[in-house]
Amino acid sequence: MDRKTDDVLDAVGPRLRALRRDRGITLADLAATTGVSESTLSRLESGQRRATLELLLPLARTYDVPLDDLVGAPRTGDPRIHLKPVQRFGMTFVPLSRRPGGVHAFKMIIPAAPEPLQPAPQAHEGFEWLYVLSGRLRLVLGDHDLTLPPGEAAEFDTSLPHWLGSADGGPVELLILFSRQGVHMHVRARPRRSSGESRQ
Repeated sequence: MDRKTDDVLDAVGPRLRALRRDRGITLADLAATTGVSESTLSRLESGQRRATLELLLPLARTYDVPLDDLVGAPRTGDPRIHLKPVQRFGMTFVPLSRRPGGVHAFKMIIPAAPEPLQPAPQAHEGFEWLYVLSGRLRLVLGDHDLTLPPGEAAEFDTSLPHWLGSADGGPVELLILFSRQGVHMHVRARPRRSSGESRQ
């Protein structure tokens, strides 16, 4: 076995542990879902057990990630990214990032609605940053009811009840960055002044 293959396999354990912790799943829960024993999962994450297809396939299904992403294998062949839209709550989510854990990027499409929808705010762990590409977005966030036109952005803690919809019944497209860890996005509007620069 060559060194590159060894390096890929050695990185699988820490990658699996980070992904499980990012999802907030215990070893016991993972064992119950995958049918793989808790001790085997522990040894796999610690590097004491080599990853096999038999072990990785149920983990990939549970985490809902491609097998290549689970092991961090180098990409070969067709360089194109084949995006698979997901339908949830009557909206379309197109995943733009493939890395398990960390910050996830999506394009979200809210279809046109002939009649205004009644907001049904939901709360969950994490932090979200969004940017409106087209249409007019209605963002209900706690006690606030906001309308965001194209070019406007918002960021908020998703533990606060929130709801996204169309402000005028038309379709809306937006970009979303979501982090389960609650990491805030850092936006720099202009370069910082050096210590020697005078303020205007």
